[in-house]
Amino acid sequence: MTRTLDQANREISRVRQMPYGLAHTQAAEEQVKLVDAEGPDEAKAFALFTLIDAYQWGGEPERGYVPFAQLLRWWDQRPEMFDADDRHSLFWSFKWMVSGLADFPNVPAAQIERTLDDMERRYALAGNGMDAVALERFSWANRRGAPETEDLFAQWVATPRDDFSQCEACDPGDRAAYLIGAGRLEEGVRLIEETLPHRPRCASEPADMLADLADAYLDLGRPADAVRAHRQAVAELATTQGDMASARGQRIRLLARAGQPERAIRALEAEQHLLATADTPFDQLSFARLVGAATHVLRAGHADRALRITAVPELGATPTVAQLDDWLRAKADRLAAQFDARNGSDRQAELVRRAWDTAPAAEGFDLDVLPRGFAGAPVPSGAPTVPAVTSGPGDADDPLAQRPGEDISAWSDRLLRAGEAQRAATAWLAAATAADDDGRLVDAGFAYAECARIAQQFDDQDGADAGYRSAVPRLRAGGLAPELLVQVLVAWAPTAAQLDGAGDVLAEIDRALAALRVEGDDDRDEALVAREQATRRRAAADLEDAAARLLAGSGDPEQQALAARTAQSAAEAYGGQGAVADAAHAFWLAGRLYDQLGQVDEAVWNLESALEGFGHVRQRAPWGEVADLLVRVLRDSGQTARAEELAREIVS
Repeated sequence: MTRTLDQANREISRVRQMPYGLAHTQAAEEQVKLVDAEGPDEAKAFALFTLIDAYQWGGEPERGYVPFAQLLRWWDQRPEMFDADDRHSLFWSFKWMVSGLADFPNVPAAQIERTLDDMERRYALAGNGMDAVALERFSWANRRGAPETEDLFAQWVATPRDDFSQCEACDPGDRAAYLIGAGRLEEGVRLIEETLPHRPRCASEPADMLADLADAYLDLGRPADAVRAHRQAVAELATTQGDMASARGQRIRLLARAGQPERAIRALEAEQHLLATADTPFDQLSFARLVGAATHVLRAGHADRALRITAVPELGATPTVAQLDDWLRAKADRLAAQFDARNGSDRQAELVRRAWDTAPAAEGFDLDVLPRGFAGAPVPSGAPTVPAVTSGPGDADDPLAQRPGEDISAWSDRLLRAGEAQRAATAWLAAATAADDDGRLVDAGFAYAECARIAQQFDDQDGADAGYRSAVPRLRAGGLAPELLVQVLVAWAPTAAQLDGAGDVLAEIDRALAALRVEGDDDRDEALVAREQATRRRAAADLEDAAARLLAGSGDPEQQALAARTAQSAAEAYGGQGAVADAAHAFWLAGRLYDQLGQVDEAVWNLESALEGFGHVRQRAPWGEVADLLVRVLRDSGQTARAEELAREIVS
């Protein structure tokens, strides 16, 4: 049955609301097929642009050129089929095409030049502003290291913004990135510092500009400012779209240059998928160059350090820093040569050479939130065994000093809001020390847990681990109910996983689960007993979920199989308690693990359960990611018809 225009627009709009990925892309492809087969013609431009957008942000930008060419032909043939939004989308997508083509070295320079000229011609005929054209001409010249780059940059900056300018977050970010890359550090820093108070936000900002800012601060000898910008960048990266290969690579390079080898290695291991799966060849070159700068610096003192890198099979199970460094240099040289051959310059080879000349910063920085030397302490039998820390009202002229009558929690929150993470953590450490002195084990335990939480939040994983190791035995020895201890164990788990301490947390989880199974006095009030049992069942599900996530990171197939079963058990327990969102997340984990183990039926069942759960609670972002994975699992297992059916159901 032919759809009306309203029906088609509603279904296409539902696709636009999905998170980017395979399910989004397949649903967009289905909409183009439906419009081609059934109409209405008025929806064709909207459907084609939605597919271009899906490819652009779904990791397949090279595939966008075909629907873009179709969109251009449709505009030339039937411009009356384009409403104002369609027209804007057509001209907006020109920018993606030019930059996207430049990201693939097999696309001839002449084709990029023709597309740029066509963009300028069509913009002029349509009466559009020329800011986007000026930006793309500058970017293409900058990519090649052309002599006219600086002039084109100045022309772009002088061109007035218009309806087709990039967003107000990307614009200053891109200008600052060029200035910093050209060695004009103070200008770039000033531009970012002027921009950030306006709270710019888009798919990639302010994460990109904060990464640039941290680099510039380090080079300018402002380590404290570099720490602040770095922490903000890490927090913003968690909310971005796309692979953000450059910002993630910059983070790794920054840590290596700033004298933080362990953190640099942990960040590299966490982002290792980008070694193989960065979105485009140029992203792969950028990431290899940035990480290569880090491995070059690390190699001087850590050449034989084994890395937990599995994303590059040809390097074996545990390559060394030196081996990865050699592999990255070979990859970067190969890709740079391909781009330079297309571009007619040696710009990319020169950038690779500079990367492998990277030196440590003249002045490094310290990312520790808790005092150096702080280590997990046993439950005290007398005097405390952790470093003594003092706190109190302090200087009366200090606006952040503790106020008379202000409790530690309120003071800590005020310090955190002011960006004083170290002072907040130190305040809790002082409270823990005082509680130890008084023999108040539970109070001390919770204070150590607060220290750990703050350290964890600001990426001091060593300090966080020490804090949790101090907190848990105190809470247990102080007689804290096991269901209340659960929240601390769950918080500790991700830090322990990063530091190879999963076994210790798993042992504590087993101990807590055993305590939760101890029956209480049956003579108590029935309603009280029922509430206690419900609380304990929820706590047990939380512990199972945490255990599954710890086991999942082991890399051992037997442990992963146990993790999958444990995650499914937790999901079913959550579901029995009506905790639908938690159940969906646990089913999602089980589905991912079963997929990795090659158990297709189990993977599909768990992913379908997760999809149903996220749909029930209307959490569209995780729902879309689960749909993306489910489509891939179905396709890879030959269930193409079922995958296509799912794509149709997504917009129904």
